[in-house]
Amino acid sequence: MFIGTYRHQIDEKCRLRMPSKFKEGLKPGFIVAKGTNGCLFCFAKEEFEELYKKLQNVSIFDLEAQKPLRALLASAFETEEDKQGRILLPPELRNYAKITKNVVTIGVGARVEIWAEENFDGYNTEESYDQAANALTKYGV
Repeated sequence: MFIGTYRHQIDEKCRLRMPSKFKEGLKPGFIVAKGTNGCLFCFAKEEFEELYKKLQNVSIFDLEAQKPLRALLASAFETEEDKQGRILLPPELRNYAKITKNVVTIGVGARVEIWAEENFDGYNTEESYDQAANALTKYGV
């Protein structure tokens, strides 16, 4: 399970060092793809394969479901670490998440999310936290 918040930076060559607490669970070759609310989703290969199995049940004729399916799978890539343990974030994903320098990496249970710091700070306010916490009651929490 991934939990916690880490603030760091990408380097001048757009490489990111994943926090060691997350690297253990993600393992080399983890998958990064477009996420929701302007962040990037990171999945261990096994977790992404489980998600893909569920997505295989989507009919190719379900036009409403095909757009998010295409967006997710087309944006996904398998990471490769350099000798210093950094991954290169492709320009398409950096642009989507508006990542230029400062990054926030958070654990969200089965996945890790990568955010541009200013987007995360705008999304994660005290008011929004209270609303989000209240919304969990409909899930029996």
